[in-house]
Amino acid sequence: MEKQSVTLVSDDQGIVRKSTKYHPSVWGDYFIRNSSLNLLEESTQRMRERVEELKVQVKSMFKDTSDILQIMNLIDSIQLLRLDYHFENEIDDALRLIFEVDDKNYGLYETSLRFRLLRQRGYNVSTDTFNKFKDDNGSFISTLNGDAKGLLSFYNASYLATHGEIILDEANYFTKSQLVSLLSELEQPLETQVSLFLEVPLCRRIKSLLARKYIPIYQKDAMRNDIILELAKLDFNLLQSLHKEELKKLSIWWNDLALAKSLKFARDRIVEGYYWVLGMYHEPQFSRARVMCTKAFCVLSIMDDIYDNYSTLDERRLLTEAIKRWNHQAVDSLPEYIKDFYLKLLKNFEEFEAELEFNEKYRVQYLQNEFKAVAIAYFEESKWGVEGYVPSLDEHLRVSLISSACSMVICSMYLGMGEVATKEIFEWYSSFPKPVEACSIIGRLLNDIRSHEMEQERDHAASTVESYMKEHGTNVKVACQKLREMVEKAWKNLNKESLNPTPVARPIIERILSFSKSMEDVYRYTDEYTTSDNKMKDNISLVLVEPIPI
Repeated sequence: MEKQSVTLVSDDQGIVRKSTKYHPSVWGDYFIRNSSLNLLEESTQRMRERVEELKVQVKSMFKDTSDILQIMNLIDSIQLLRLDYHFENEIDDALRLIFEVDDKNYGLYETSLRFRLLRQRGYNVSTDTFNKFKDDNGSFISTLNGDAKGLLSFYNASYLATHGEIILDEANYFTKSQLVSLLSELEQPLETQVSLFLEVPLCRRIKSLLARKYIPIYQKDAMRNDIILELAKLDFNLLQSLHKEELKKLSIWWNDLALAKSLKFARDRIVEGYYWVLGMYHEPQFSRARVMCTKAFCVLSIMDDIYDNYSTLDERRLLTEAIKRWNHQAVDSLPEYIKDFYLKLLKNFEEFEAELEFNEKYRVQYLQNEFKAVAIAYFEESKWGVEGYVPSLDEHLRVSLISSACSMVICSMYLGMGEVATKEIFEWYSSFPKPVEACSIIGRLLNDIRSHEMEQERDHAASTVESYMKEHGTNVKVACQKLREMVEKAWKNLNKESLNPTPVARPIIERILSFSKSMEDVYRYTDEYTTSDNKMKDNISLVLVEPIPI
C-alpha cells in the first residue's frame, strides 16, 4: 500500500500550502475502454430467459416444501447468494410460518438460523430461545464446543443483538473463540466459510461482495441445490453487466466534469465511489438512484478535499458562504481555483432536478440543505485545526456527525429511488432520527480510527480519537478501543430500530443498514477509499470486473 505523502506547495500568489499527495486513480478509463467486454445482447437475452425459467423452479420449491428446516436453508442460501430480491413475497410468506414454529427441540444451528432469518426481517424474536444451551452454572454446555456449523450459525446471529441482550454478547465471545480454535480442523468448504465470517460477520457484509465470495463456497457444498447455483451465477453476471454500463456512463461524466484533473490535490475516485454506493443497493430497479447517488458522493469528495487538503482558512470561509448562498452570483467571491468546482456543483444539482419527475423535484432542496450543513461543519472543523483546539467528545460529535456526511449520503440514496421515497421519508430522515444517528456514529468513528495517523501528519483538525484521549487521559490504543465499543453500541441501536414496527418502510431502513455495512467494508483495515490501491481494488475486481465462470 502506498503511503500518502504531505508536501509543501506554493501557488501562483506565493501562498505556501500543505497538500497531501494522493495516488492517482488505479482504474483510469478502464470501464470506458472495456465496455465492449460486457455481455453481447444476444447472450444477455438467453441468460435472462434462463433466469426466468430458474426463478419459476425456485418459487416451486417454496410451494412444494413443507419441512421448515429445508425452507430456512432455502431462504438462507438465496440471501447469501444475493437472490432474495427475486423472491421477496415467497420469503415473507415463509417467514410468517417460521415465526409460528416452536423451536424448543431445535439444535444450535437450527435455533440460531431461525433467530437470524427472523431478526433480519424485523421480527422481534426473544433471545430466551438460547437459554436451553446453557448449564446450571450459566455457561454454554460443553457439547456445543465441537459443533462448528452450529457455532458459526450462533456467531452470525449474535451480531443482531440489541441493548440488554446479554446472552448474545456472551455468545459472540464464546463462539468466536471456539471457531478460531476449531478452524485448522475443519474440512472444506466449511473452513473457508468460517474464515470468511470471522473476518467480517455475515450481518455486516455488503451483499454484492458476499455473493461473489460465497458462490464458490456454495458450489463446493455437497448439499447445494444446482438450480439455485446456476441462477446465482447467471444473476451475478447479468447484474455485473448492468453495473459496468452504469460505471461507464459515470466515468464519462466524471471525465467531462474534470474536477479531479483541474484540482490536482483531490482524490480521483469515481470507480471507488460507485463501488461504495453499490454496497447500498444493487437491484436493477435502483439504477437511476445509484447513478445520482454516486454523482453526489463524488462531488462531495472533491469538496471534502478542498476543505481538508489545500485551501486556507479564509478560502474555506468564502466557500462556505458561497455554498450557503447557493447561487451563480456567489462565484465572484471565490478564489479562481475553486470557481470551477462551485459552478459545477450548482450545475449538477440543476441536472438532478431536471432528471427527476415533477412530483420528485422537491427532493433536490433536501440535498442542497445537506451540502450546506456539511460545508458549515467542515469549516467549523477547519477552525479547530488552525487554532489547535481539541473539543470534548460530545462537542466534537455535534459537529463531526454532520461532517461525516452520512446524512447527506442517505439523502442522496433516496434522491432517485422512486415512489418508495415519499416526502414524508425526506421529512423523517432530515429530523436526524435514531437510525441516521447510529449510521453517522458508525461512519464517523470508523473513519477516525482508521484515518487517525495520516490526518495528524497534515495538521488536520483533532479527530474523535484525540478528543477521547484528552478528555479521559488515555493513549491512542485505549481511545480507539473505546470508540470501537461506541460503534458496537451504535450497531445495537440500529438493530433495535430495524425491528418491527419500523418508523418508516423497511426498504428505507434497509438502505441505512446497507450504508452502515459498506462503511465497515471501507474502513475495516484502513481508509480504503483514500488508499484504494489495496484491498478495495481487489474487491472492485471481484464485483465489477471478473464474471463468474458458468
